[in-house]
Amino acid sequence: EVISKVPTVLHTPLMSGANAISGVVVIGAIILIRQAQPDDYLVLVLGFLGIALAMINVAGGFAVTNRMFDMFKKKKK
Repeated sequence: EVISKVPTVLHTPLMSGANAISGVVVIGAIILIRQAQPDDYLVLVLGFLGIALAMINVAGGFAVTNRMFDMFKKKKK
């Protein structure tokens, strides 16, 4: 319901903002893994999961944003 009230012109910037937040999560997870001790498996696993899930989110976000750009393109007659 909330999304349907947002004008279509604002959807793409909102998606780009969500991608930026996921990018920050990726950077944070990389920093976490770099500072982890080699024998601290919990931190390494959580860092890897953070990187993997955030990268999936970023890739999906870019795919959705690309589809939205295609919706706004003018069609040739």
